[in-house]
Amino acid sequence: MSTEATQSSALDTLGSETRTFPPPPEFVRQANVSDPSIYERADKDFEGFWAEHARTLTWRKPFTKVLEWEAPYAKWFADGQLNVTENCLDRHVQAGKGAKVAYYWEGEPGDKRVLTYQDLLEETQRCANALKELGVKKGDRVAIYMPMIPELPVAMLACARIGAPFTVVFGGFSAEALAGRIGDSEAKLVITADGGYRKGNVVPLKKNADDAIAQTSTVEKVLVVQRTKQEVAWTAGRDVWWHDIVPRQKADCPAEALDAEHMLYLLYTSGTTATPKGIVHTTAGYLTGVAATTKLIFDVKDHDVFWCAADIGWVTGHSYIVFGPLANGVTGVMYEGTPDFPDKDRWWSIIEQYKVSILYCAPTAIRTFMKWGSEYVQKHDMRSLRLLGSVGEPINPEAWLWYQQTIGGGRCPIVDTWWMTETGMILVSPLPGITTTKPGSATFSFPGVQADVVDEGGSSVPLGQAGYLVITRPWPAMLRGIYKDDERYRDTYWSKYPGRFFAGDGAKRDTDGYFWLMGRVDDVMKISGHRISTTEIESALVSHPKVAEAAVIGRDDPVTTQAIFAFVTLRGGNDSSDALSKELREHVVSKIGSIARPKTIMFTPELPKTRSGKIMRRLLRDIANGQPLGDTTTLADATVVETIRGSTGKEA
Repeated sequence: MSTEATQSSALDTLGSETRTFPPPPEFVRQANVSDPSIYERADKDFEGFWAEHARTLTWRKPFTKVLEWEAPYAKWFADGQLNVTENCLDRHVQAGKGAKVAYYWEGEPGDKRVLTYQDLLEETQRCANALKELGVKKGDRVAIYMPMIPELPVAMLACARIGAPFTVVFGGFSAEALAGRIGDSEAKLVITADGGYRKGNVVPLKKNADDAIAQTSTVEKVLVVQRTKQEVAWTAGRDVWWHDIVPRQKADCPAEALDAEHMLYLLYTSGTTATPKGIVHTTAGYLTGVAATTKLIFDVKDHDVFWCAADIGWVTGHSYIVFGPLANGVTGVMYEGTPDFPDKDRWWSIIEQYKVSILYCAPTAIRTFMKWGSEYVQKHDMRSLRLLGSVGEPINPEAWLWYQQTIGGGRCPIVDTWWMTETGMILVSPLPGITTTKPGSATFSFPGVQADVVDEGGSSVPLGQAGYLVITRPWPAMLRGIYKDDERYRDTYWSKYPGRFFAGDGAKRDTDGYFWLMGRVDDVMKISGHRISTTEIESALVSHPKVAEAAVIGRDDPVTTQAIFAFVTLRGGNDSSDALSKELREHVVSKIGSIARPKTIMFTPELPKTRSGKIMRRLLRDIANGQPLGDTTTLADATVVETIRGSTGKEA
């Protein structure tokens, strides 16, 4: 590739998608946003746009300043004061909606609970008073390491009520991962449970917490929910049962009036490649962003039942299980377990039972359901669904279409959303009442948000070309830094393109201006002088009717620098063969050209994924290149790696 070509386009873009899906007319008629001029209005006065959404919240002290921006630091609504919990609970109860369901909760073993807004408010206030009794004050950090049970959002809301920043650590993380997060945040209190359920087994959360706390020095008390009722070790004077202290508290705890920029929570990005980064999110801007995106992107109505099928341990759960939906007074669903326990139709039975109308989940889950087959879906009545969402990584067009047709019955718009822990809120997404969607495209930046695709030198690339995704002006829910590490904050997100947020993702804009996410820049391959995204080749492979899932990496090659190595999982009922391998290679060529022909295809029953469902291509690169494996502690199933390593001699 010539130098000029390299400068004009940071990445080669190979695939194209011409299928389009306009919003169904019946959806448009009832949509929260049906006027396309919202984009122009928000662009002309983006501060005014965000101020308008901020004023839908209840303020203790109204703001007069909207934005203070000294790159790379933003302050939103800085002279105002509010409380997140008041906005998520109290104001709805005061408006007469206390009897409305806040959460339908389903445990993996089949136990169920229903919490109204009144229930949630009372339990939150009791928990907040218990935290005070345990010595937690405004500004103290609290680490939360729990299964997906109602006490988890209660604990978060209780911390927010008294102004104690919290850090939720995903319940699947190891003791070492928990220790690092407790240590960095200097948590004074840990809230955990005796255990949690996963595929019928008990995850020993209390033991992991004990092992983690032994490696730290700041924890004074441990509050423990009894969930699985197995025997656990107990440290007298430090450990306290939830059922011994919370129920006896008064259901009355006045909410603190907190400055707009008061730290709401820390969330640590995964430590698979380096020390975890403590992403700082504050109060008013974050709540404004997640409340607005929940209302406009998910089109939430008073009668909706919204199921974000993530774990609260990830940012998706913070923003779209807890704070965004509750700020809008929405009824949500929480499920403790896995999609295949006790059988592969668990999700669909939950949708049927609670009449879920909005489903928000990851492409990995969708491709897994494709692999299992549509017969599990067809056992259940899915007609309550009216909107579908996708989050976590780019969704390939075939999975998008399967989702739309098999899960949504061809009638539900899909909002394919792009955002990340650092952004706090969705930044690129359709608005379902006005956006004509294309399978696999996140479409356009949210009103008031400004995104661009740039080349290596920082210049915008022409439509139809690919490069690096950047956000060119501040947004309310943006991170306020990395906890105790200002230099890393600047270097990671702001040094490559000063004044612009560098997301670390490749992207293209097609000739219609639609954004197509192309995965992490780290996953770009260099093939014969071309820089090619793994996402495009994976999408081509998954468009074959026999393929459920694919992961593509570059393997070192003396001739082409790197050669394309594809790990392929087949849909149920299909067998691997040399003939199928050849067929898949030629299928990729027919879709995107000979430069993208995989040199090697390996068939594997599973792919290595994190517990949030993202494919760990780094480990696949290690396997393909015969290198020692990196950190595997965040894998959902570590045995998958050994299965793949055992197959490396059977490459096709």
